[in-house]
Amino acid sequence: MIDFPRTAAIFDLDGTLLDTLEDLYLATNQALTRHSLPARTRDEVRMFVGNGVEMLIRRAVPAETAENTVAAVLADFKAIYATICEDHTAPYPGIIPLLTALRARGIRAAVVSNKFDAATKQLCQKYFGDLVEIAVGERAGIRKKPAPDTVFEVLRQLELSADSAVYIGDSDVDIETARGAGMPCLSVTWGLRNEDFLIQHGATVLVHTPEELLELLVEQ
Repeated sequence: MIDFPRTAAIFDLDGTLLDTLEDLYLATNQALTRHSLPARTRDEVRMFVGNGVEMLIRRAVPAETAENTVAAVLADFKAIYATICEDHTAPYPGIIPLLTALRARGIRAAVVSNKFDAATKQLCQKYFGDLVEIAVGERAGIRKKPAPDTVFEVLRQLELSADSAVYIGDSDVDIETARGAGMPCLSVTWGLRNEDFLIQHGATVLVHTPEELLELLVEQ
């Protein structure tokens, strides 16, 4: 038996609950193309995601790109993504039953994301409704992951302590975030990083399906 807190489950969004890669990939390349910059492959964008949209764009543009161009590409990306962020995005198979089962068992679900706050809330409301109680994204005045600030903001709103919750994510950023928040991390393998990558970056508990995750979270 693995002992985890079971009052609340705090989830990463992209690569954990939602498959958002196609829309991120398309928005990135549309923004790059507007500024006559070379496009990126889907797998490149996959590895660029995880540290917020500014870092995504900084990784996507050529190294010598001027700061004013980086800012313009970022602004275009945000505008484009806001219009297409639901085109190909969907929950991973098994996620809705997982969240439904957690709610039925009294385990509160929340989301923290490095996606900008408006998009985080928009996507969570559309796909999860009241299955996700609180969603916090990147916004002014709160440091993005791997700083633990967004996790602490969720805990504040839930009126819970870190020892009441478990963190679930798909990346090295999530592992570091959970460590900074003083919480156990369950690393899922269906998202944007593979199992070998996760192990190399300190994953201690790997979860291969939403059904396996549910078993861990409701195990008594």
